[in-house]
Amino acid sequence: MLAAPRMGVARGAQQDPKHGSRRLHRLALSLLYGALRGVCTKSCLSPERDLAIPNQIARPRSQGNRSGRKTSKRAASRRHDLNREEPGRAQTDESRPSGSKSGFHTFKLSEPLLRGVAALGFVEPRPIQAKTIPAAQAGRDVLGLAQTGTGKTAAFALPILERLLTGRRPGPRALIVAPTRELAMQINAEILELGRFTTLTATTIYGGVSMSQQVRALRARPDILVACPGRLLDLHQQRKCDLSRIEMLVLDEADHMFDMGFLPDIRRILSALPRERQNLLFSATMPREIRSLADRVLSRPHVVELEHSKPASTIDHFLYPVEQNRKLDLLNVILAGDDFTSAIVFLRTKHRARRVARDLDRHGHRAIALQGNMSQPQRDRAMTGFREGRFDILVATDIAARGIDVANISHVVNFDLPNTPDAYTHRIGRTGRAEESGKAITLVTREDAAGVKAIERKLGQKIPRRFIECDALPKTPASTPQRGGLAKKRRGAGRPKPEPFGSGVQDGRGAGRTRRAQRPKGAGPGRSRSRRRS
Repeated sequence: MLAAPRMGVARGAQQDPKHGSRRLHRLALSLLYGALRGVCTKSCLSPERDLAIPNQIARPRSQGNRSGRKTSKRAASRRHDLNREEPGRAQTDESRPSGSKSGFHTFKLSEPLLRGVAALGFVEPRPIQAKTIPAAQAGRDVLGLAQTGTGKTAAFALPILERLLTGRRPGPRALIVAPTRELAMQINAEILELGRFTTLTATTIYGGVSMSQQVRALRARPDILVACPGRLLDLHQQRKCDLSRIEMLVLDEADHMFDMGFLPDIRRILSALPRERQNLLFSATMPREIRSLADRVLSRPHVVELEHSKPASTIDHFLYPVEQNRKLDLLNVILAGDDFTSAIVFLRTKHRARRVARDLDRHGHRAIALQGNMSQPQRDRAMTGFREGRFDILVATDIAARGIDVANISHVVNFDLPNTPDAYTHRIGRTGRAEESGKAITLVTREDAAGVKAIERKLGQKIPRRFIECDALPKTPASTPQRGGLAKKRRGAGRPKPEPFGSGVQDGRGAGRTRRAQRPKGAGPGRSRSRRRS
């Protein structure tokens, strides 16, 4: 038994048996003391402290308060006044004064949703959220009309997530229909962020990509389905998308959904849904003729209107009168300003969008085009590059005017005047979001006078004008596209036009002599062709 301990004893101790036994005795006492100390320390811990340790690990610590200390009441009140702060700076339960009922806690959301709201940096609900979420939680139909960038997505996403958490059943149970692929992906991303601490699932359905991956996602029976009308109907007709379990329907950008192009698809989707369901419609604009169609879908809705026909107060919008052939020159001057960080430039046609993006790129800007002829991977790369800052200018058609939320857009430039006053509201709403300031500039010509009057009549106010001398603008080397789109190059342009056979053409074998006269007497066409071959 003493062989093993002697392996750790010094050489001098092996020579003296008494010295070795005393050292081994001290080693045994120290081990016994350490073991008894660990047992006593563990038994002295209180049950409350043992239970508090997992909660502290699970609770995400704020980036602005790494020490874990409670924030002061003064700092809490300052954060309470802000509408939205950066992620990691949201007010937590520890920093909120005891007994306070402000913020998203007034909606009585479940704890996982409150954690998701705090992770996104939301502190106080926006007006559209405060007036629609309680009615949606009560099961009523809702029609929400508000300006772009006011938080309509969270206004319908939070009630959906809260309802799906109460009783879990196979899905899909909630359907959100969006007009464009980009908007569908953006809605899905925000839902996943809000429900990041839950076990709920969501998927997107849109065209331009293969169906196989979307079919596999539908087989998993997700709780929430975010879809575009065309691909949704294709999958439903193929019996690969079951809509019989839908409990909540959301039509985002409802005015665009009820447009003539989408109305037949929307009617077919409504006929495939259960009659007993909750309907939520949200949009920035709702014309009178379109609102009558929305009333057929909603049953005694809770209507919320928050000056939806006017741009947000954070947007400084004005007009620049300019000649058509100097628009690109003025655009380069605007983008060279000190207050420019990133911009969206809107045009009417796909060809003009590609052309202006190419001209801006040649002028030294990091510009990318976004238009309907691009494939879905190309559109994804364009939007991802613009969001991540690899491109600072997005040249787009109205495909990007609906619901696209990109942070820190300083300028929106209407290179072409929009076709309708509602499109003007949607376009300039890409800036000035989340209560940040932004500029919306529209380049107008003499031909746009009627369109400008229609927009001002819709807004109920006159849009300010700013003037600049066209002669003072530096000329851009690239050519500016004209209003009719790209001028097609005439076939044979740059070459002399061939004269008809028999006319006098100088060909080097005698001035003024015709080709017919130059042939030998009696020579036919076949003979002349064989002679030319030789």
